[in-house]
Amino acid sequence: MYKNDIMNGLKVIISKVEAACIRRQMHLPNIKPRLVAVSKTKPKELIFAAYDYGQRHFGENYIQELVEKSNDPEVLEKCKDIKWHFIGNLQSNKIKKIVAVPGIFVVETVDTEKLATMLDNAWSKQEKPNKEKLNVMVQINTSGEEAKNGAEPAKAVPLSKHVVENCPNLQLMGLMTIGRLDHDLTKGPNPDFQVLLQCREDVCKALNKRPEDLELSMGMSNDFEHAIEVGSTNVRVGSSIFGAREYKKPATKPEDSVTEHLAQTSIS
Repeated sequence: MYKNDIMNGLKVIISKVEAACIRRQMHLPNIKPRLVAVSKTKPKELIFAAYDYGQRHFGENYIQELVEKSNDPEVLEKCKDIKWHFIGNLQSNKIKKIVAVPGIFVVETVDTEKLATMLDNAWSKQEKPNKEKLNVMVQINTSGEEAKNGAEPAKAVPLSKHVVENCPNLQLMGLMTIGRLDHDLTKGPNPDFQVLLQCREDVCKALNKRPEDLELSMGMSNDFEHAIEVGSTNVRVGSSIFGAREYKKPATKPEDSVTEHLAQTSIS
């Protein structure tokens, strides 16, 4: 793809995001949704094109690919304000790498207390200028599909409480889900999104938070407009901006291969 293709893609997506905001139900928090451009498997040149157009938030599924891109001298020079979202399966043996990523903005896929505690400990040891708490989202498996990661909806409250009460170096930013990809909207709202909305209500009640204090990351290329209409504040869009993906496996260690298929199909 050429730079103009990226710009046009972003222009269309941003327009759709704004239109979906207008259609959003009035009782929902009036928060402008954040667009995360999912750049997995894409070369840095496409990131530069999106960045030059004004895009700042980028999502990556593979830790090794994120490490390589975020530490690339050209990326560090040309994209000084880039904000990275890690949106792939988080393995405990990769936590040290994720917290060392320059410009890491949020880890969206925390689904166990063990991972939260390990992230908290690892972030406390990071020496970064003007370091703040590390943003995290609790990932919920709202569809119940075995192929998808995430905690059960019933674990949303205890896991969120663990982050808030036992992880002083983490900031609970919100809840995240992937959801079933083939829902027919003519049959009504996506039930997986409704489950996440209920999870937020439960967490807010348990932690005495307002709904606007807890973001919802849901919606991808195929359903982000509907997700915004029902309350998403963070949508993850890749192929509609960067074009179809070429799944060339990044240079990883052998142990990463077991999650390759899940990472490929999880988020776009």
